Amino acid sequence: MSGAYSFEVALLIGAGVLLAAVAAVRFSSRIGLPSLLVYLALGMLIGESGFGIEFENATLTRTLGLCALVLIIAEGGLSARWSSLKPVLPAAIALSTVGVFISTAVVGLVVHLLLGVSLHSGLLLGAVLSSTDAAAVFSTLRWLRLKPKLMATLEAESGMNDAPAVILVVLLATPSLAGVHWATETGLIAYELVIGAALGLLVGLAGAWTLRRAALPAAGLYPLAAVGLTVLAYAAGVVVHGSGFLAVYVAGVILGNSRLPHRQAILGFADGLAWLAQIGLFVMLGLLVSPARLPGALIPALVIGLTLLLLARPISVAVSLLPFTTRFRARTIRADETRETAISGTPQESRRRGRPRRPRYERFGRRDLAFLSWAGLRGAVPIVLATIPLSEAVPGATALFDAVFVLVVIFTLAQTGTLAPVARWLRVTSPAEPTELRVETAPLERMQADLLQLEIPVGSQLAGVHLDELRLPVGAVVTLVLRGGEGFVPHEQTRLRAGDSMLIVATDEVRDATLRRLREVGKAGRLARWIAGNSGKTDD
Repeated sequence: MSGAYSFEVALLIGAGVLLAAVAAVRFSSRIGLPSLLVYLALGMLIGESGFGIEFENATLTRTLGLCALVLIIAEGGLSARWSSLKPVLPAAIALSTVGVFISTAVVGLVVHLLLGVSLHSGLLLGAVLSSTDAAAVFSTLRWLRLKPKLMATLEAESGMNDAPAVILVVLLATPSLAGVHWATETGLIAYELVIGAALGLLVGLAGAWTLRRAALPAAGLYPLAAVGLTVLAYAAGVVVHGSGFLAVYVAGVILGNSRLPHRQAILGFADGLAWLAQIGLFVMLGLLVSPARLPGALIPALVIGLTLLLLARPISVAVSLLPFTTRFRARTIRADETRETAISGTPQESRRRGRPRRPRYERFGRRDLAFLSWAGLRGAVPIVLATIPLSEAVPGATALFDAVFVLVVIFTLAQTGTLAPVARWLRVTSPAEPTELRVETAPLERMQADLLQLEIPVGSQLAGVHLDELRLPVGAVVTLVLRGGEGFVPHEQTRLRAGDSMLIVATDEVRDATLRRLREVGKAGRLARWIAGNSGKTDD
């Protein structure tokens, strides 16, 4: 009887915490407070210094935390659009690999020199803090009106950089691997990343092919199968000693960009699971920490955080993205034109022969690099990674965990509160991007089309434009306009107004072109001309 009573009490507390966390999302969004901090506070409130629930199992926290990260990263991959991800993929890969190693080295060296810890401990701390947090990035940046390339780069980086960060932390925290030569470690990391990416690609392609042809007896089984495939990719990657996190993200991207049955239900289910994982993860981490130890970790956390924010992150961004900067491209073009002139007389003659001059991938200016440096959000991932040395009983692991916890809380408050003004100051906002336009999709599967909902905000250049001046691509049509709470079917001369909501039906083939056209008109109004070649330009 007592056991049943204890289980019921635990279930009651768990349900109460879950409902309080769900309600906290609305509260935190109103006051601009990141929801992850509210969840951490909930965990601390019911912990040893609050309601008295004691939880000190670092090994269980590590295991459950990694499981939660799998679901969070899977949702990020499933919701990523390949058309937005492809132009920034090389830059995101550079940030996720070269950037992680540079950040680890800089933090490790500075902490070793300033705080007097051993170089090995400093590097371990740098590795723990080298990964940006997918949950923090997905939940925070999607509310900002950023350039598409910046949004896509930060989301892709946060989805992929967990893999090398976890590998580095495990290598540095595992005693049996402490004596491994650096060349062997580098080879091991490369092997795990390649195997993880390959397995994710294989599982994603095979899963998409199977789900398109499977006749499951219930629609609710498709979301279960899709999420199960991403978990399968993680497990398979770990079993063959590959990067499970990279496998999850790659499999999610493949599945999310395939024409799957009940795709919207899959995305909704994955989004709900990701929220549940975030809530459980942050509350559990808040339970694990001991508030009485946190004041002693304040000074080290500030030193480490300032090093990361003002030194390590900017250096890692600048070095890893050097080949993708506008200045680097300008030098490359001048060198190419010099060679072309020697061969064909003039660079124009070479271009007339068919050599493309527009870059295939996005380029970044100085303001872009500055914002990417500031927007490297840390969240649950560093705290979860800090449980790895804690569970391995590494000397100084408790102090490391406390410092990381304090750092995440302080700098999450500082960075998320300043992202919007910093973006405006650096002029990297784009007033007609999907976040402001609030585009949502609901697939019309039998028609192979999407239903787009677009809201025209105050100040948008879409206001005042006649419907025929949108010049949407063939295959897209505005079917309904909602104005002042009343809907009507528009005609070609309907003039759009601020506050209007539109429903647009677009076939799969022209969905991305429709979004690009709406952004173009949102920036320049009725005089906008759609020139596909301008999509690769970068403002510096």
